[in-house]
Amino acid sequence: MRTDPSAAMTIFTRLGFAARGLLYLVIGLLVLRSGRTEDATGALGVVAEGGGRILLLLIILGFLAYGLWRLADAAFNVERHGSDGRGKRERVGAAVSGVVHLFLAWQALRLFRGTGAGGGGADSGAEQGAATALQLPLGTFMLEIAGLVLLGVGVAQLIKAWKADFLRHLEPRVAGQPWARWTGQGGYAARGLVFLITGSFLVSAGLEQKSREAGGMEEALDWLTSPWDSIVAVGLFLFGLYCLIEARYRMLNDVPVGKLAAKARDKLPV
Repeated sequence: MRTDPSAAMTIFTRLGFAARGLLYLVIGLLVLRSGRTEDATGALGVVAEGGGRILLLLIILGFLAYGLWRLADAAFNVERHGSDGRGKRERVGAAVSGVVHLFLAWQALRLFRGTGAGGGGADSGAEQGAATALQLPLGTFMLEIAGLVLLGVGVAQLIKAWKADFLRHLEPRVAGQPWARWTGQGGYAARGLVFLITGSFLVSAGLEQKSREAGGMEEALDWLTSPWDSIVAVGLFLFGLYCLIEARYRMLNDVPVGKLAAKARDKLPV
């Protein structure tokens, strides 16, 4: 019996939603239980230490499928976004999300092979990236633009939390449940605040031309004072729970893997 590749990819994409949720649960719990701050890469290291190789392998498969699904959505409009400005922004966001999760899959693979490091070092990834950008022509301008983009994403996440339009992706019987709404709203609001903080870090790094001003989620959580650090941590934990809800109840359109592969073969030189 042959397995439908489109159906298989959908199953692994749901696994990717679950893996994404697991990382946010870990990030939130670390802050609440011990005050320890990590970004997604650091959370992967924590999961690798406590969950073992089988769990890490499932995360790799999940993020790989999730990343490819997001990229397919951006390229082929799998989720049937509108042709207006909002639809175009959603497809751009899907492309960025796809790249990010393929990077996380690669990071998880490095941990699986024993060549990756969990947790942050003296210099964060954002700080290293800012240092590289500042060495390029127009690097200061690039940092400022990147920071403004993150600020825009943060505002968009807060608007999404307020309107709760994320519920349209869930099965109707779940989308109407108050627990689904409040879980998603708390999660998106927390993510919005984190994006606003990291965006302001990048803008500051560009204006002052100092890479040490840049920072990601870990630095954003470190920057928050009590009780805001705990409040945002609870929100990130809620976002993790909402990702688990999506893993089970999100309505997903299958990626036509077979058709796309056939088109790619047709374009190959004979």
